[in-house]
Amino acid sequence: MTADLVYVVAGASLLLAIVLPELLDRWAISPPMVLVGVGMLIGLTPLPDGMPLDPQENRAVIEHVAEIAVLVALMGVGLALDRPLRVRRRASWRTWGATWRLLAIAMPLCIGAVALLGWWAGLAPAVALLLGAALAPTDPVLASDVQVAGPQTGEGEVDESDELRFTLTSEAGLNDGLAFPFVYAAILLATEGAVWHWGLEWLGFYLVAKVAIGVLAGVLVGRALAWVAFRSSSRSLRVAERGESLMALAALVCAYGVAEVASGYGFLAVFTCAMTFRSAERTHDYHAAMHEVVERLERLLTLFVLMVLGIALTRGLLEGLDWRGVVIGLGLLLVVRPLSGIVALAPFAPEGQMTRGQRWATAFFGVRGIGSIYYLAYAAGESEQLAADWLWSTVAFTVVASVLLHGVLATPVMALVDPDRGRDAAPTG
Repeated sequence: MTADLVYVVAGASLLLAIVLPELLDRWAISPPMVLVGVGMLIGLTPLPDGMPLDPQENRAVIEHVAEIAVLVALMGVGLALDRPLRVRRRASWRTWGATWRLLAIAMPLCIGAVALLGWWAGLAPAVALLLGAALAPTDPVLASDVQVAGPQTGEGEVDESDELRFTLTSEAGLNDGLAFPFVYAAILLATEGAVWHWGLEWLGFYLVAKVAIGVLAGVLVGRALAWVAFRSSSRSLRVAERGESLMALAALVCAYGVAEVASGYGFLAVFTCAMTFRSAERTHDYHAAMHEVVERLERLLTLFVLMVLGIALTRGLLEGLDWRGVVIGLGLLLVVRPLSGIVALAPFAPEGQMTRGQRWATAFFGVRGIGSIYYLAYAAGESEQLAADWLWSTVAFTVVASVLLHGVLATPVMALVDPDRGRDAAPTG
């Protein structure tokens, strides 16, 4: 009975993934909002007791489903970015300036602020640090309403003028991987004690080496697959000529696998692999075909996870929530992230790249989502101290609050700060 119900939920998610974007085209309502609501309604029905909703009993399942959803989203984000990053050109690095500032300034500020709030609320240091690390990244899965729509291909000139959407998209692609060192810091603090027992190892291996390995693995896999797809001497291997878009999934799995085997961060590898592949034959229509496949899979996975999350909300997931979790979740969304983003952007934003309204919008739309669930599930498998019901309730509350808050405001705010593009910024899920 339980397995049959999972099929029902998956089928309903697939159906809604098909029809919702068009149905909600003119409304300030996003498909994630609808799916969470539908899930909550399903949760109020008499479901079988064995349905796998308890995060304590089904942590591994939750971890892997969330992981796959994030990986697919990262591949899509990497393929969607039209602005290249040419490592040997300083001018190219400067065009990513807002992204670097959000990663280097805003994300650590968010981690530190949430960790301090957690410590003030009476959490153990390791638990407070994990909460900050899990909730800090901007999620690539639920942020599609405020991200670039997809790769621009063909021989026409690429439009790089949308600094707001580019910054939010590139930040989401990178900070999921860059939050991992801080998740590991929380795990080490919980399992090995004081910082001086593991600080140097964390700095050298978890913060530097694993990041470098992940990036390098992604670049190498991306270059190798791009050569095969576009330039192989064997016509049967030049899959770009046939438009075989499943190469996107092959690239995702290969990049992630190589990075993890080499002890690097797989999230970073997938994103850098997609960007590297995108840089080869940049105007080729093959990139759009690959992105379409990834986008459809991402939409299905996202809406399935959100429907299950909605069911869990009305089946006990929020039982551990108290005033501390509400304060921390809303404080992050309404105060910590916006102020951290403004601190990162305002003093340094080059004149003319962003208006004041666009900087505030960039700072505000730090969407929290499935990546936070993944990080919590991963850490919970490493230490019982990091598996408390309160953590699950607080992260779930923050994710749902972000879905509602950012889902309602995405269309009107984007239309306000950028009227020309706002007309086309309808929610897509």
